[in-house]
Amino acid sequence: MSTTTGAFIAGGLAACGAVTVTHGFETVKIRLQLQGELQSKNEAPRLYKGVFHGVTVILKNEGPRGLFRGIGGAYVYQMILNGCRLGFYEPLRKGVTTAIFKDANVQSLGVNIVSGAASGILGAAAGSPFFLVKTRLQSFSPFLPVGTQHGYKNTPDGLRQIARSEGIKGLYRGVGAAMVRTGFGSSVQLPTYFFAKRRLVRHLSMGEGPALHLASSAASGVVVCCVMHPPDTVMSRMYNQTGNLYSGVMDCVYKTIKTEGVLAIYKGFFAHLARILPHTILTLSLAEQTNKFMRRFEDRVLPVAVKNRI
Repeated sequence: MSTTTGAFIAGGLAACGAVTVTHGFETVKIRLQLQGELQSKNEAPRLYKGVFHGVTVILKNEGPRGLFRGIGGAYVYQMILNGCRLGFYEPLRKGVTTAIFKDANVQSLGVNIVSGAASGILGAAAGSPFFLVKTRLQSFSPFLPVGTQHGYKNTPDGLRQIARSEGIKGLYRGVGAAMVRTGFGSSVQLPTYFFAKRRLVRHLSMGEGPALHLASSAASGVVVCCVMHPPDTVMSRMYNQTGNLYSGVMDCVYKTIKTEGVLAIYKGFFAHLARILPHTILTLSLAEQTNKFMRRFEDRVLPVAVKNRI
C-alpha cells in the first residue's frame, strides 16, 4: 500500500483518465435528468430521446465541444473526489477495524460500507463547487436547451460569476444532495469491488491481473449505478437551479415525483449506466496500476521516516 498522500494522487490520476473517456455520457445524462423538469409527461418536450440519440444530437448541433463542456471542472472534481475516496478509504477502514476488532486485517462489510461512504462524503463536500459549475456548463446548449441555462465561458468564469452574484454560499448550493449521492455511491463502490474480487479469486481461481480488475470493477459499477441514480438526479436539479426552485433534497424529491411521476428520479439511468460502467472499470483498474507506480516511486525516492509521516 502506498502512503495516504500517494494513494490520494494515484486515485485522482486514475479518475481523470476514466473521466476523459466517459464525460460525453455524463453530459447526455445531465440533460436527460433536466429534460421536462417539473412538467407533466404530456407537456414535456423530448429533445433527447435516449443515450445514443443524445450523443448524436449534441454532436450534430454542437460538435465534440458540446459533449465535453465542463471537462476542466470534471478533472479537478475527480482529483478531489477520487483522491479522497481512494486515498482515505483504506486508512479509515483500518482505523475503524482496529478500534473495533483490534486487528486491521479483519474484513467487516459494515465497516467497509461506512469507510467508503465517509471517504466519498469528504471528497464530495470538498469538490462540490467544481461539480456545480461542471453541471451548469454541461446543461447549457444554444440549440436544444433544457433546464435553467447558464452562459459561463469555462470553469474559472463560472466560479467567478457564482461567487460574485451568490457569494460563497452559492458555490456550495446543493452540497447536501451531493454528499448524499456520493455517500450512497461510495458506500458500495469499493466494498462491492473488493467483495467481487475476493469471490472471483476464491470461487473462480482468478489470479491478480487486468481480467480480475475488469470483472470486479464491472460488478461494482452496476451496483453503484442502481444505488446512486435517484440522488444523482436530485443533485443535478439542485445544482442547476437558480433562486429557490427547491428548498432542499426532500423538497426536490417530492416536487419531482408529484409533477413527473415516480420514474422521473430515474431519468437518464441508461446514460448513467453507460457512463458509470466504463468509468468505474477504468477508475478502479487504473487505480491498481497507479498505486503500484506510486509504491515503486515512493520506495525509490522517500526515506522510511518520511513515508510514515505522510
